[in-house]
Amino acid sequence: MAATHQNKSKSPGTLAIVVAFAIVYIVWGSTYFFIKEALTGFPPFVLGAIRFIIAGLIILLWAKIKGEKLFDWKLIPHAAFSGLLMLFLGNGMVIWVEQTLPSAMAAIMVSSAAFWFVILDKPKWKTNFSNTNTILGLVFGFIGVILLFWEKIAGTTISGDKEALGMLLLSFSVIGWAGGSLYSKYFTEGGSTLVNTGWQVTIAGLAFIPGIFILNEFDNFHLSEVPRFAWFSLVYLVLMGSIAAYSAYVWLLTVRPATQVSTYAYVNPVVAVLLGVIFAGEKITFFPILGLAIILGSVLLLNLSAYRKRQTADVKREA
Repeated sequence: MAATHQNKSKSPGTLAIVVAFAIVYIVWGSTYFFIKEALTGFPPFVLGAIRFIIAGLIILLWAKIKGEKLFDWKLIPHAAFSGLLMLFLGNGMVIWVEQTLPSAMAAIMVSSAAFWFVILDKPKWKTNFSNTNTILGLVFGFIGVILLFWEKIAGTTISGDKEALGMLLLSFSVIGWAGGSLYSKYFTEGGSTLVNTGWQVTIAGLAFIPGIFILNEFDNFHLSEVPRFAWFSLVYLVLMGSIAAYSAYVWLLTVRPATQVSTYAYVNPVVAVLLGVIFAGEKITFFPILGLAIILGSVLLLNLSAYRKRQTADVKREA
């Protein structure tokens, strides 16, 4: 699927790109809910270790079945570094923070990753900072996320040291995620995207293990006491969040500009809200609807320039 090795001489099909974006948008938009549910039965570091180690080994097994070279020693160190930044630092802190920080604040902090993609993507500084559509898209997207959660924000206060620490950790997590994504984009070229993804996920999972013992998470953890829905949530996070969506995400980084791929940070909260409306019977009022509309417009702006470039290139080829 999306994580197969990409032939550099051949452009990816539009359908494949659309499907990959849809998976990242929809699946990752739902993972906030499933992480919260999984935490009712699994301690944070136990959850991270189980989720990522199982997912990573499945991806590597699939790569082996496809006949790809698993132990590419030029690729593995780069995969390890980007995986630790994205999944251990980035996603791991989200798992930890969801124990204490209000979901609305978490969603807004995570959406700021789109800004960090532009700030840290040095090879594209000239292109990104001179592009009005990109700048407006980022600003309006962030405003849209704030409006999406405005009613929850209005009733939220950061009242304790744990919540303040949670916001600080989330700030580091989004920087780690954006930095790791860009590192993966620029320093893992030429190797198998599937193998790269497998090592990123596996090594990140192994990095969670020391935290289990440092925090003595096994002391009060018993498999027999894990609720059924927490088990279901874990399976969903492994198969959909860490295999399907993450593989699609890493592949998209190899074929699309980072600013386009970063639109997941704005769309994921939209999906989370819509899932709440559809499956939990939550009501949606004026500000969330306005936020949804603005986010949609921001995503269109962020993709408009790339679309125009493709159209120009197509016209030149036809001529």
